[in-house]
Amino acid sequence: MNLEYPTALQSLILHLKRLPGIGSRSAERMSLWLLQQPVGTLAALSEVLVQVEQEIKPCASCGFFATREGCAICQAPDRDPRLLCIVEQPTDILPIERTGAFRGHYHALGGRLAPLDNVGPEDLRIGELMDRIRTGEFEEVVLATGADVAGEATANYLAEILRSSNVRLTRLAQGMPVGGGLDTADSLTLHRAFQHRRNLSHDA
Repeated sequence: MNLEYPTALQSLILHLKRLPGIGSRSAERMSLWLLQQPVGTLAALSEVLVQVEQEIKPCASCGFFATREGCAICQAPDRDPRLLCIVEQPTDILPIERTGAFRGHYHALGGRLAPLDNVGPEDLRIGELMDRIRTGEFEEVVLATGADVAGEATANYLAEILRSSNVRLTRLAQGMPVGGGLDTADSLTLHRAFQHRRNLSHDA
């Protein structure tokens, strides 16, 4: 007789296994741990997950995580409307914010160019970016994609299509680790990268 966990527990393990970095054994241990918690723990977790699903949406403008009340960054009155920082993912925005080095607006692409993975310009929020630049009052666009091959390719592509726009193009320079993304850089490294960003415009 092959003894298995009850169906509901198997389903929980299966769902947890889909999380990034979680394998079968880790998912099993997490599921068993949850079952051993006081009554109501799973119900509270379930309520939070439903709340997040219902209330947290990508900001239609910058792509950051927004609530029903809107995006905290886009609605902030003290942001500089002349500055726009382009990042790969919404999660790249928080490390930059924590440095205090940038007080402009953001645009998350939702990824980066990766031809081998069939990710092209049409798969990113580049069309929305061009619309924002056309209708906005931005004077400088900071390309803050990663320093690895895909990040550099994305930055070069954006620089090429944005050179015809009436904006100053800069790229994070000193301090960014080669082959790494923003999520691996500490606050001081990011702060120095912003201080020494380089000009990509024709008049550089």
